[in-house]
Amino acid sequence: MPVYEYECQSCREITETWQGITDAPLQNCPACAGPVKKIISMSSFALKGKGWYADGYSSTPAPAKTKADSCATATPATCPKNNGAGCGSC
Repeated sequence: MPVYEYECQSCREITETWQGITDAPLQNCPACAGPVKKIISMSSFALKGKGWYADGYSSTPAPAKTKADSCATATPATCPKNNGAGCGSC
């Protein structure tokens, strides 16, 4: 059952509630009975386990990353650990 979040337009209280997809949305704040508005919140959905890859569609495993690959993608162009120079010290 999905969890929905509502924000009260009067007291700004944020309320989480478990509701079925076919259930009517909340109309009033449980704290002050003011009007509420459904808000979009961050999802906790994650694909884990055997068969899920970085793009979600691959039928073969992604190639293993090398240290150079991870350094090039994880370190900014100016590295604070190397006095602002490039990624040469990784």
